[in-house]
Amino acid sequence: MEPHIPPAKRGGNKRTVNVREVVDGLMYVLSTGCQWRAIPKDLPARSTIYDYFDLWSWDGTLDRIHDALYLRCREAASREASPTAAIIPGSKSPGTSQSAKSAEKGGRASIRPATTPARQSRARSGTSSSIRKAC
Repeated sequence: MEPHIPPAKRGGNKRTVNVREVVDGLMYVLSTGCQWRAIPKDLPARSTIYDYFDLWSWDGTLDRIHDALYLRCREAASREASPTAAIIPGSKSPGTSQSAKSAEKGGRASIRPATTPARQSRARSGTSSSIRKAC
């Protein structure tokens, strides 16, 4: 992975964080699915790991690392670099997952947004908490 990680920026202070530990922290979060605040204390600070995650997502470093590791895994399994066929379940076949069925019906519009909209304060709208809204 080292050739894919960009060097420190020129002109600034020397990099004080061990990039290997940052990568270990990222791999820990991605492999365990833990929350950022649950990162073990023996790794760099969660803000440092998240800042590198954010930067490397933006500049494409994570994509390059993923592609390189993907190719190595395929080669280690004696497979071609890219798959030649894929199996996509049809709507009539048994065992079709519910997510595939819902995607067929609604497409992109049926996908739930990643973030929920902010709730409005009741005090600002003038609605009292003791008054029920009519549906």
